[in-house]
Amino acid sequence: MFRYHKVIIDYLTSRQYSELMKRNLPPLNALRAFEAAARNLSVSLAAAELSVSPAAISHQIRLFEDFIGLAVLERAGRGIALTDAGRAALAHIQAGFSQFQAAMDAVDSLGETGTLNVSVAPSFASKWLLPRLHDFQTQHPQIDVIVSASVQLVDFTRDSVDVAIRYGAGAYPDLHSEKLLAESVYPVCSPELLKSGAALNTPGDLAAHMLLHDDSPDNDPSCPGWDHWLRAAGHSDFDSTRGPRFNQASMVLESAIMGRGVALAKSTLAEADIAAGRLVRLFSTEVAVNFAYYIVAPKSKLNLPKVSHFRDWLHSQVKEAQLQKALFFTDRLNNVAA
Repeated sequence: MFRYHKVIIDYLTSRQYSELMKRNLPPLNALRAFEAAARNLSVSLAAAELSVSPAAISHQIRLFEDFIGLAVLERAGRGIALTDAGRAALAHIQAGFSQFQAAMDAVDSLGETGTLNVSVAPSFASKWLLPRLHDFQTQHPQIDVIVSASVQLVDFTRDSVDVAIRYGAGAYPDLHSEKLLAESVYPVCSPELLKSGAALNTPGDLAAHMLLHDDSPDNDPSCPGWDHWLRAAGHSDFDSTRGPRFNQASMVLESAIMGRGVALAKSTLAEADIAAGRLVRLFSTEVAVNFAYYIVAPKSKLNLPKVSHFRDWLHSQVKEAQLQKALFFTDRLNNVAA
């Protein structure tokens, strides 16, 4: 690929190319028609190859001859033959088409290798993306992924970012955005706390436990705190404001894993820890939020293969996670029933 790039760049910056661009060139269709007819020594075969009529091929060849002022083909019995001008032109035209093909091959290969710069919120990076990223790298070893974890919205041009995963409302002016994952919240705690701590049979039992608070700077007015969730669960008769607060959702989950209290967790971020047995979901009440996770990218980068591969992989991971979640809860229900 890089050899092609160098050939193209050297040619496009050469005096030969500069002088060529100053001259008038014959229509590309005329050159294609002549090259096909000259290579096959047949107008009908050229027409079949280019999916046009023989009359169209003949018309394009006449345009080429009128442009250069010389005949390039002549009758030879029942077929055609190249004139001296035709033979002189054919080799250079074919060389030119080869260079065009090399250019197109180089353009097609752009983004298949190299680096993919991904911007993502820290908690989503640590709890959802990073545990899965090895799978993408196994499928696409030619792409080196650079993950930049930040709560700030990046400037794609200034920061050289190819694609981002953002938690928000999905409105990003002048950028392409597509929904990846919805979000909701529910309480979780460690298995040890559930086993040895005060009872956690109903939401009202939370009054006897330390509540862990997620104060992530998401600017999401729809994301419920403990007071909102408790009202939804029908229990708002105790002070739910107490307890430590964290500005990253991943820190809330880690604190819960260590048995420090009960966390009100974002479901997307907690699923892996629940599946691994590090956390246990409590109660059936789950409150949906309006914000979601979106794939965001400049429209100019959507068709880069490395970006397309990453988008397709993200969606496949979501489908797989949803299937695993369904199987996990089915197994739990079967175990309870047994």
